[in-house]
Amino acid sequence: MLGDRPNQKDRPVNPADAAVTAAELLDIAGAGGSCTAAGLHNAVQVGIRYIEAWLRGLGAVGIFNMMEDAATAEISRSQIWQWIHNGVILDDGAKVTPDLVRDLVATELAELRAELGADAYAAGRWAEAAELFEQVSLAEEFVDFLTLPGYALLD
Repeated sequence: MLGDRPNQKDRPVNPADAAVTAAELLDIAGAGGSCTAAGLHNAVQVGIRYIEAWLRGLGAVGIFNMMEDAATAEISRSQIWQWIHNGVILDDGAKVTPDLVRDLVATELAELRAELGADAYAAGRWAEAAELFEQVSLAEEFVDFLTLPGYALLD
């Protein structure tokens, strides 16, 4: 698209052409693609795993061979919040609901306990991470940023 040019400053955007309404920004149907059960599961996994590390003072963490930070956890929980509030139906026919997310959180905690072993699991902050993740993902009103309520949990 750029060719040999370093930028597109010669093609300024006309603000009138770029006007987007709040309703358009919230309309996930216009985004294309599909919402998948695997995507929801991954959002829960990554969100909880990152928040637990953040509660232990880590800013960036390797999760599933990817370097993740607070922005990834923020995207995960925001996506879940939006899917719930827009009545999204996943590719497997399930509707995204708070109960479905709670079930996935419980499954993730059980899988982590099995993966890490009882002692390593107990040494982590998994229950707090899951509680914070649910708090910001399942809230009636959208929380501005997941770390805001999380600061109260920091030592």
